[in-house]
Amino acid sequence: MAQQQTAAAAPSEASGGGTASMMPLIALCTGYFMVILDTTIVSVALPRIGQGFHAGADLSGVQWVADGYTVVFAGLLLSAGSIGDRLGSKAVFQTGLVLFVVTSIGCGLAPSLGFLVVMRLLQGLAAALMVPTSLALIHASYPQKEKRARAIGVWGAIGGIAAASGPVLGGLLVAAFGWRSVFYVNLPFGILGFALTARYVVAPRPARSAGLDLPAQALGILTLGAIAYAVIEAGHRGWTAPSVLAGFALAVLCGGAFLLAEKRTKDPMLPLGLFRNGTFSSATLVGLFLNTAFYGQLFVLTFYFQQYRHYPVLWAGLAILPQTAMAAVSSMLGGRMTARSGPRLPIVIGLAIGAAGFLGLLIAGRSTPYPALVLPLAAIGFGTAFAMPATVTAVVESAPAGRAGTASGVLNCARQVGSALGVALLGALVAGTSAFPTGMRVGTVISAGCFVAGIVVTWCGVERRRRAADAALSGA
Repeated sequence: MAQQQTAAAAPSEASGGGTASMMPLIALCTGYFMVILDTTIVSVALPRIGQGFHAGADLSGVQWVADGYTVVFAGLLLSAGSIGDRLGSKAVFQTGLVLFVVTSIGCGLAPSLGFLVVMRLLQGLAAALMVPTSLALIHASYPQKEKRARAIGVWGAIGGIAAASGPVLGGLLVAAFGWRSVFYVNLPFGILGFALTARYVVAPRPARSAGLDLPAQALGILTLGAIAYAVIEAGHRGWTAPSVLAGFALAVLCGGAFLLAEKRTKDPMLPLGLFRNGTFSSATLVGLFLNTAFYGQLFVLTFYFQQYRHYPVLWAGLAILPQTAMAAVSSMLGGRMTARSGPRLPIVIGLAIGAAGFLGLLIAGRSTPYPALVLPLAAIGFGTAFAMPATVTAVVESAPAGRAGTASGVLNCARQVGSALGVALLGALVAGTSAFPTGMRVGTVISAGCFVAGIVVTWCGVERRRRAADAALSGA
């Protein structure tokens, strides 16, 4: 109880201050903006990076500048959420900010491709430290459910703005200042985010003073890292490549050992009883479906506009803008609806709109007029972003007190694995099909199917009202 009072003290004092009450959210969203921007802005610079290091023959090395970030990000999210719960979410979030700034400088100064890849791996670690702890700090800073749901909506909108800005901003920076500038752009966001967090964000007490459950931490990292590695490599080498099969085998072995370790320990990093809560489990699965469909299709669309329709890089980024930009609008609307009705209905509505958008995209071909694609693209972006705040709210609200970081880590881990899976699966369909439109249409149907499956899971598993989350841990 003392912990909850400490966490709520600062926001409650500021709640009547208008702008002051928004400062914790602004601080946390500044760091989150930087993380999401980095996932899209770097992809535009990859060809120039390869040219800069004369890596024409080492295409896989250049690809790992992007993929290395994703692998580490996905592999460490669960551990980072648990560490935030145990050591303090604010301290872990600020550590992530500092590490992200330092590694951004390292990326910009990289003397070799290998050094750049190492810096990107460390950036993935920094991002993993920041994302689940930012949600945990929002949970602590806005104790009222309605305000918290709206804050999560803004958090999601910032992610949408960052994702939409990446391709356009990256194209402009690379053209004007060279590829190193896409890393230096992180510096003002990181420094500002650290200063605002230190000044305005409440520091809730760590939930527990017990050990860090290091064996489970290591097994969890190996499991999720192996999954992420396997699905990313499958997009390049095929699903039956030895390295891909070895990655999945390692994931199965380490995952089984992780479950045994968590079942036997008295103070687990991930209480398996969390998954007895239907809302928690269902919303986590919906997060996986959302990212699998959205980011898989986003990857295909980038290839569609640049390689199939021969748009310049900047124009390709602008062509996708109706999809990514809608996130900035619909995420806030989804957060407002979640605050009024709970998470179930907004998730269903968002997934239904998104599924309709995917099906509308089946008309895409080489000579399809671009205006005919705007509405389907906008529907996909609107529906995905409308459902996401409700999904986050369902997961965080269904977690017991002191487990917000762990819960958000589980969700974001599922989302990142879904992103890697979507890119690998839909990318393989396009690469392995001689007729590009056929592969794209198959991928589009799969994306729509993911959203429909999410509707079924939500309707069956997400409750209209929250049950007592602590009951899910009884007997765990």
